[in-house]
Amino acid sequence: MHALHAGVDQLMRRIGRDVLMAHFQKLEAGQIEEKAPDDYVTIADKESEARLIEGLTALLPGSHVVGEEGVAADASLILRATEGTAWIVDPLDGTGNFAAGRTPFAMMVALAEGGVVQAGWILDPVGGRMCHAVLGGGASIDGQRVTARATGGARPIGALATRYLPDDVRASVMARSEGHIAIADIPHCAGEQYPRLVLGTNDLALFWRAMPWDHAPGALFLEEAGGRIARIDGKPYRLGEDRPGLLAAASPRLWDEAAERLFG
Repeated sequence: MHALHAGVDQLMRRIGRDVLMAHFQKLEAGQIEEKAPDDYVTIADKESEARLIEGLTALLPGSHVVGEEGVAADASLILRATEGTAWIVDPLDGTGNFAAGRTPFAMMVALAEGGVVQAGWILDPVGGRMCHAVLGGGASIDGQRVTARATGGARPIGALATRYLPDDVRASVMARSEGHIAIADIPHCAGEQYPRLVLGTNDLALFWRAMPWDHAPGALFLEEAGGRIARIDGKPYRLGEDRPGLLAAASPRLWDEAAERLFG
């Protein structure tokens, strides 16, 4: 466990209960805004982020927070993700699901030092599951050490988020996967997708958008559990890289096979 785990865990659970669950399936029309087509923000996102900023900076004086809603208001703030001691925050991952009154959704927090993610937390506010990882210290769920496992199916099960792929890439990926990868429904929530890779629900996941709050906690969790995530060209995933495309898998072998199948 990270030295700040108890404090972060308690903070996230409290906000999950008092903000996210308090608003879940109770939102009024005026409490949901569309930032861009099919990209929503709710009063719960904003309240959650405000409370996370207050609580996390109190836990670690001298740190700062880079949150999804803060960056939506001031895009330049994303540059601070690789500066000093930074908390990377998604106050409500899966907002589209949340706004529609359905699950899954999550709250995600990562702690980075000089652009290197040191620890990550992913909370499912509905079920109470907390995924946690420490750089070099392994991954756990609700305090129990976990190791990523494959589904064991005849074909790897892949959650391929193709919506944001360029048309030519999407067509190629779908053609190459046919008959070789069993396509699974995506949860529209990275905070649910990463646990699925560790828990043997999915073998693979493909993401195109790679915002730090969506992936910093989950990428560390997956890799500390023994899985692999990397750019499509095989280069490591790092904070601060402004380019799309991530392939994640429950094991390095599955990653290699999927990369060759989909992009080789």
